[in-house]
Amino acid sequence: MLDVADEIARFNAGRDPERLVMKYARMRTSPFVFLRGTCHLFYKRLPRGTVLDPSPRAWICGDMHLENFGSYKGDNRLIYFDINDFDEACLAPCLYEMIRLLSSLLVAADDLKLSRAEALALCYTATGSYAAALRFGKARWIEEETAEGMVGELFAALHQRSRADHLNRRTELKGKKRTLRVDGKKALPITDEARARIVAFMDGFAKHEPNPQFYEIIDVARRIAGTGSLGVDRYVILVEGKGSPDGNYLLDMKLALPSATAPNVGTRQPKWNSEAERVVEVQRRDQAVSQAFLHAVEFERRPYVLRGLQPSEDRVALANWNGKLPRLEPVVRNMAELVAWAHFRSSGRQTSAIADDLIAFGEDSKWQLQLIDLATQCEAQVVSDWKAYCEAFDRGAFNLNAKA
Repeated sequence: MLDVADEIARFNAGRDPERLVMKYARMRTSPFVFLRGTCHLFYKRLPRGTVLDPSPRAWICGDMHLENFGSYKGDNRLIYFDINDFDEACLAPCLYEMIRLLSSLLVAADDLKLSRAEALALCYTATGSYAAALRFGKARWIEEETAEGMVGELFAALHQRSRADHLNRRTELKGKKRTLRVDGKKALPITDEARARIVAFMDGFAKHEPNPQFYEIIDVARRIAGTGSLGVDRYVILVEGKGSPDGNYLLDMKLALPSATAPNVGTRQPKWNSEAERVVEVQRRDQAVSQAFLHAVEFERRPYVLRGLQPSEDRVALANWNGKLPRLEPVVRNMAELVAWAHFRSSGRQTSAIADDLIAFGEDSKWQLQLIDLATQCEAQVVSDWKAYCEAFDRGAFNLNAKA
C-alpha cells in the first residue's frame, strides 16, 4: 500500500527548503491545490487497463488542470490564450491529458462552489468539445476578436494594463531605476555569489542574441510561483529590455527536471539532449505561437528553461463565474479544444499519432462516458490522498524546520 506522505517527501527531496515549506502549506489548503502539487502521485495512482491506454498517442503537457491555461505574449508580440506549462511534457495516449483535466474539474468543485451536477455537466462539456475538435480535424487558436465570456474578459483586461503596470507590481521604482520587489510572496532574496553567477551566465547568453544590450541584468531574485514546482531552482530576472525604467522586461529561468508523468504512461519516450530541450520543444509544437524569449539553456551544467515571465494575473479568474454556469461553460469548452488543437499541431512527430487517427478517435463516442466515470474514481482517490496528507502534515511530518 502506498504511503502518501512518504511518496510526497521522496519526490520533493532536494528542493529549496524555504520554498518547499510554502508548497507543503499550500497543499494543505484544499484537494485542488493538493492535486496541482502532486502530478506525480496522480499519474502513479491511475488504474491500468482503462479507456486511456488504447487512445492515440500525442504530445501532452503532462500536468493538465484548470490553472494550466492563460494568456501570454508570443514571439510575434501578439497575445494568445493557450496551455502554458510544459514541465511534465511527454508522449502518451492522448486521454492521459483529458483525464487530469476532468479530474481537476471535479476536485475543484468545492473551491469554485460548484454543485455536483454542475461539475459533471462541465465534464460532459469538456469531453464533447474535445471530441468535436478532434472530428473537425484541424488545429485552431483562440483569437481576441472572437473570444467569448470570461476568456474575452481576460483579453479586455490585458489591454487596460501597460508594461509599466506589470513592472510596478513586481518592482520598486527609485528615480529611473527599478529593483525587484523581494516581498516573500513573489520573490525571495539571492546571495551576492549566486547573483554574480547568473549575471555571468546571462552575459554569455546575450552574446549570441541579436540585441545583447536587451539582456543586461538590472536585478535578480529567487522566484516564488506555481504549486507543483515550488522549491525547484527558479529565478526572476529584471533586464534592461527596451530601456529603463518602463521598457524593462522580466524573465523567468527555471531548472528543468525529468517529467513526473512520463514514467507512468507506458509509452516509450524519445531521447532528448536535455530536459530543458524536452520542455521547450513540446511547448513549441503544442502552442499556436511560442511564448516570447523561450529558450532551452544550460546554467552550471544543468538544464534550465528561460522565457518571458508570465504573471498569475494572466489566467482566467474562474471563481468569478458568479454562480452562472453559462459563464464557465465557454471557458471549459475552450480548454478542451486547446488540448485537441495541441494534439493536431504535434501530430506525426516522433511516433505521435497522425491527424487521421485523431479524427477517427473523435468520431468514436464510446470512450466519453467511460472517461467521465474514470474521472470520478480519480477524484475520490485525490480526496482520499489529500486527507492522508493532511493527517501527516498536522502531525508535523512536513515540518522542515523541526527536521533541521
